[in-house]
Amino acid sequence: MSTVLILGANSDIAQALAKQYARNGYDIYLAARDTSKLTGFASDLAIREGIKVDIFEVDILKFESHIGFYQQFNEKPMGVICCIGYLGDQNKAELSFSESEKIISSNYTGIVSLLNIIAGDFEDRGAGFIVGIASVAGLRGRKSNYIYGSAKAALISYLSGLRNRLSNTDVHVMTVNPGFVNTKMTRDLELPALITAEPIVVAKDIFNAQKKKRDVIYSLWCWRYIMLVIRLIPETIFKRLNL
Repeated sequence: MSTVLILGANSDIAQALAKQYARNGYDIYLAARDTSKLTGFASDLAIREGIKVDIFEVDILKFESHIGFYQQFNEKPMGVICCIGYLGDQNKAELSFSESEKIISSNYTGIVSLLNIIAGDFEDRGAGFIVGIASVAGLRGRKSNYIYGSAKAALISYLSGLRNRLSNTDVHVMTVNPGFVNTKMTRDLELPALITAEPIVVAKDIFNAQKKKRDVIYSLWCWRYIMLVIRLIPETIFKRLNL
């Protein structure tokens, strides 16, 4: 039975993905910085779906630990889904580089460190899939979250380059650009219900698109067109908008 590694497994989208893949017969590796919160979820998932679920500790900010983290798997995963993300505090980040650094390292630098290791293994094996969850925030800088957005923009570019590098192998790389999602990370934000997705919807979109080997997806689908309009706004007008 194939195993999928889910990074950032405490997030709502990650756990919806774990359920989605488990229902379809995959064993699951759950990896997070705080594994104490995963025990009950992992046990319930294993019993409900009759699959194997293992928990591993990983800190995306401890770059030096990433090789050891990946080498500990006796059976390497056939796919990895990176759900790691940190919204951070834009106002704090403007005044404190430590907050900026945490946002950038959590959403980009640390992910590159870990995915480089995994991508190298998949390339050597000649098979596997990598799914990176970015954000529509990475498609145009906005004053309300441009440090977070810039890290996501870098991740989008990284995944595009990785996909290009591995295009002549059987390793599939997919970029996911979610719009608003009703999660713990966004619970303090006032989100428009009509264009805000539930985690299970995003998980289903990812699963179906990964099976079809899509390169880039948006979830909800309407965000592709919302962002097309936003990206076409001239800079002279855009910089005057309160976004």
